[in-house]
Amino acid sequence: MHKNFKNILEMKGKEKITVLTGYDSTMVTLCDQVDVILVGDSAGMVMLGYENTSSVTMEDMIRFTTAAKNGRKNSLIVSDLPINSYNTKKDAVENSLKLIEAGADAVKLEGGKEVAEIIKSITEAKIPVMGHLGLLPQTAQKYTVQGKTKDSALELIEDAEIITKSGVFSIVLEMVSSQVAKIITEKISVPTIGIGSGKFCDGQVLVVHDMLGLFEKIKPKFAKRYLSLADEIRNAVKSYTIEVKEQKFPDIENEFQMEESEYNKLRKEIE
Repeated sequence: MHKNFKNILEMKGKEKITVLTGYDSTMVTLCDQVDVILVGDSAGMVMLGYENTSSVTMEDMIRFTTAAKNGRKNSLIVSDLPINSYNTKKDAVENSLKLIEAGADAVKLEGGKEVAEIIKSITEAKIPVMGHLGLLPQTAQKYTVQGKTKDSALELIEDAEIITKSGVFSIVLEMVSSQVAKIITEKISVPTIGIGSGKFCDGQVLVVHDMLGLFEKIKPKFAKRYLSLADEIRNAVKSYTIEVKEQKFPDIENEFQMEESEYNKLRKEIE
């Protein structure tokens, strides 16, 4: 059985939570050892070539969620509600149900006190919700660190407490100063998942394309590259191209042969 949201809740203070994004069954199969697969709307950038996440639709997220479900055996799947899919309680619940039907175990949405009632309506429909505070990519004009002043820090802390009361089972903290992320982590009862928010969060999330060195358009400071797959893929494609041009591929071991007797009959027939 795969993990459920209660398993993630119970990890707070006991074990660090690992989260990677996943948008297709092949990658999810390879990453299924992590605690959570996040079907993020970052798929718009790394899979669909959009400039940001604001063009991602519900149809996109349903398709990516289905693909992730088809590759998952162990991890919890959390899917992003894309921009404008949770403007009203009715929309939020209906679209959350669509993601659950597509294979998600929980949904994620961005915002603090302004979405508290939206969160409550989704959780009342028995759908687990992950919150998202700090930098909010769906609406951010530019990517800057959040919680760098006393006032902005207090607002983040208040937002975290409010959406915790609304029923989230965890909160992503994106690009929040590590001191404020630590305070929030200590103050709330649900796990915090950091991305660019320091080591004191209860868990960490990375975009898998950043982690593997596949996406080169943006290189976030907070994203550690564990591989440089883009270079390896280019080298493999170069080798393939050379071998085809020089007639080294396919070789005999890549071919299928007729029985010689059948081949001889064929030759006789066509000659």
